[in-house]
Amino acid sequence: MTWWVALSGGMALLLSLFLLGVPLFVAFIVLNVVGVFWFFGASGFGLFANSIYTTATMNALSAVPLFIVMGELLFRSGAMEVLFDSLDRLIGRIRGRQYVLCIVLSAMIGALSGAAMAVAGLLGRSLFPTMRKRGYDTQFSAGTILAGASLDPIIPPSVLAIIVATLADVSAGRMLIAGILPGLMLTGMFLIYVMVRVRLNPALAPDVAVDILDRKTGGSVFMAFVRMIPSLFIFFMVMGLIMLGVATPTEAAATGVLGALVIAAYYRRLSFAMVTEALAAAATVASLLLIIMSSAVMFSQLLTFTGATRAMGEFVVGLDLHAALMLLAMLALPFILYMFLDQVALMLVLIPIYKPILQIYAFDEIWFWTLYLVVAVVGGLTPPFGYVLFALKSAAPDVPITTIFRASWPFVWIIVGGIAVMAVFPDIITFLPRLTGPK
Repeated sequence: MTWWVALSGGMALLLSLFLLGVPLFVAFIVLNVVGVFWFFGASGFGLFANSIYTTATMNALSAVPLFIVMGELLFRSGAMEVLFDSLDRLIGRIRGRQYVLCIVLSAMIGALSGAAMAVAGLLGRSLFPTMRKRGYDTQFSAGTILAGASLDPIIPPSVLAIIVATLADVSAGRMLIAGILPGLMLTGMFLIYVMVRVRLNPALAPDVAVDILDRKTGGSVFMAFVRMIPSLFIFFMVMGLIMLGVATPTEAAATGVLGALVIAAYYRRLSFAMVTEALAAAATVASLLLIIMSSAVMFSQLLTFTGATRAMGEFVVGLDLHAALMLLAMLALPFILYMFLDQVALMLVLIPIYKPILQIYAFDEIWFWTLYLVVAVVGGLTPPFGYVLFALKSAAPDVPITTIFRASWPFVWIIVGGIAVMAVFPDIITFLPRLTGPK
């Protein structure tokens, strides 16, 4: 059997399972079991068991459940409410301040949890009703919440970045650090867009005097900043230790969990029930990810065995495309496919295929995979199947889904513009990872 027949047959099987509504992890297990049995027979299942063992013992993946636990503890500890109220005071008297608050708050929450769906749901239940009550435009408000939530998988700590790093076999620590400046740049682009839109169309936001009537936070700006220190300390305990070379991502994640427990105790929210709920949520997500990642390792091995990896590399060399055109093609394909397919599912398929192409074109791996990560994040915003869109819809069921779809597109194109800037100026991505020393 030629490699292209095996690859196209596998893709057809996988797509069929997705269309039938089969869960992601089940679909990949079926694909791998069929592939192993087809090429190796019953004796090949030892290879499948070995891939599970290899994946289960990856050091980088152990950071994933720890980051999930940390985020769950912070959401339940009351730290997010304190952060919300403090930022509300710090932003000051500007028109459209709730739009600004939404984006800045999302960026800071992203530095503490990295869960886009959780943030979209949180802001959809808390900030979104307040914005509509104060007279903010419903569609534009939804757009800023979607945009803010999209920052969370980019700004570390990011579970999605660790998954990409593990699949691509690059440093998880460098991948996490690489997301800092792109996340800040996109935050700035969102803020500029919001301020310009409000300036050109004042009807999008109420008068400042009306906007600040029911502010929940009293006291001085200094005290508002002081209340933010515990959350900022958590960020330092995670990313600061990684950047200083003091801790690995797994060690920093464990330190972040300890810090989250301390904050929960400080806010008098620490309880056995809260910790149990956080651990249960992390165990559920981590176990599913482990099964999916094990299947990804097996899928990569099958690609190598069939000769697909080598043949695709030779095919790419034969095309003799300019590096810029190849980069455009490699980013445009997932951009389109993510409109219809799950993020992790497409990563499992494309990353093993892309790895030999990166070597042929000598692309910097951290730079390319960070660009790919941002493209994957855009997939969460693009209709018709963006998962962040449906997270906001579930939190605000009275808002038509068409309104949410329309709200997302301006911010999708802003992120696409940001990807173009990062592609032309790679130092935006690679500068901070270089400071950590050699690979």
